Amino acid sequence: MKRNFVFVLLAAVLFTTACDDHTGSLGVDMMDPTDHMKAHTTLFDVTTRSVKAESVFAKTSTGYVGHFSDQEFGYYDCSFLTELNCTDNYTFPEVYRYDESKKTGSGIMAGDSVVSVQLVLYYSSWFGDSLNACRLSVYELNDRWLEDRKKEGLHYRYTDIDASQYTDNSLLLGRAAYSAYDTSVPDSVRNATDSNGDATYYPHITIPLDKKSFGEDRILKKFRSNPEYFANADKFIENIFKGVYVKTDQGDGTILYIDRVDLQMQFRFHAVNDTTGVKLLKTDGTDSLYYSTNTVFASTKEVIQANRFNNSELIDQKVIETKNTYLKSPAGIFTEASLPYDEIYSKLSNDTLNAARLTFTNFHQENKYKFGMEAPTTVLLVRKSDYRSFFENNEVTDNITSFVSTHNSVSTNRYVFTNIARLVTTCISEKSAARSKAKADAGAAWNETAWEQRWNSENPDWNKVLLIPVTITYDNNSSQMISVQHDLRPAYTKLKGGPDGDRLQLEVVSTTFE
Repeated sequence: MKRNFVFVLLAAVLFTTACDDHTGSLGVDMMDPTDHMKAHTTLFDVTTRSVKAESVFAKTSTGYVGHFSDQEFGYYDCSFLTELNCTDNYTFPEVYRYDESKKTGSGIMAGDSVVSVQLVLYYSSWFGDSLNACRLSVYELNDRWLEDRKKEGLHYRYTDIDASQYTDNSLLLGRAAYSAYDTSVPDSVRNATDSNGDATYYPHITIPLDKKSFGEDRILKKFRSNPEYFANADKFIENIFKGVYVKTDQGDGTILYIDRVDLQMQFRFHAVNDTTGVKLLKTDGTDSLYYSTNTVFASTKEVIQANRFNNSELIDQKVIETKNTYLKSPAGIFTEASLPYDEIYSKLSNDTLNAARLTFTNFHQENKYKFGMEAPTTVLLVRKSDYRSFFENNEVTDNITSFVSTHNSVSTNRYVFTNIARLVTTCISEKSAARSKAKADAGAAWNETAWEQRWNSENPDWNKVLLIPVTITYDNNSSQMISVQHDLRPAYTKLKGGPDGDRLQLEVVSTTFE
């Protein structure tokens, strides 16, 4: 009988492919009554527990910086490091020169010098108190970063990266005081738009750098003497500027979401004749000079950016609560569920599995604080054994071993996975195939109990899934899912369940021939 169940499960994988978004009889009502098929629902208990995220894979172009304290989970702070990209074969303008014999000019720079240089951190959104007084510091990365960035693996993409080993106080580039909402900016500037109606103001924090030692000696003169250092991003990072580490050192209650870090330089230029290249003169005979500030190098997706999140120890106390579980982002707490595959295999071995519905219900969540966190909007359900590779390989859900659900906060306060039947059949078939092979290899020496113990020891996570807060990116044209990333914004919810709490139930719909 159990041998037949493996075949039935594999057939069910094909049957349920068209049924992933439905529950109930899933088409059984449309079958010919003479087939004598009977559909029934079986409930199986599911145990859950909270697990500490420790660190999460964060391949993102957003930099998070700030410190936030919460009554429920204590504080967490975030900082980030980023390299700056150098476009291929980057060149600076040439200094203006006049050829007396040809009566022509070349170049446009008025002297081989820099007027000013600055780092600018742009952001469009934040979490917390917009008027909170904060201060951040920006440090240059050291030579150790050059070594570690080349190492195999994706260690720097995880949020437990120890950025302190890549800089020190001697590499401080500058500090800046700020509030997320800069009240010194007049409404006329803040609300200004261009001819297309797009906003021209972009909230930002500016850190001035020394124009002589950094702008001229470090950048411009190096380009004049060694243009090969500006051939591409790697050459620039290795020879000119390794990158920056940005951290908060004052203020509590605000997290900035940094969209981009720009290294901007201002130069003075001659206005020149388009045909001859000769500099133009004003009516009074003086040079027509103008100043221009350009973003020379910037953080982009082509270079490495790494975020660090550090949670207080209070989060450990939440993890060990036994009458509920939690979801907490960023890099805080996941919920682990153990699915009863063996029990399903035992009870429904002669059935065709049509659907399996799993629901996570959160407790009513009051916003007690002025800047309290809300429940995560979207969650991912993924096999625990596939968790790391799913994010590292930038996978999207396949509705076989990974699924997403959106929080229903209006009526039910639930995350509902309407049909995870293919997950159930896949995992049971996986174990059945391993058993069959081991049994064939063992022959007369087969010991079912010993094999079962060895299987559970070698595959402790085969029946476990993780519930994880995520953000999803869709293609604008096709609405197709193109990316699933860890949600790095502050959010939390308290779920029913836990080792000593209410059991969740897996609702399995199956059919059998009478």
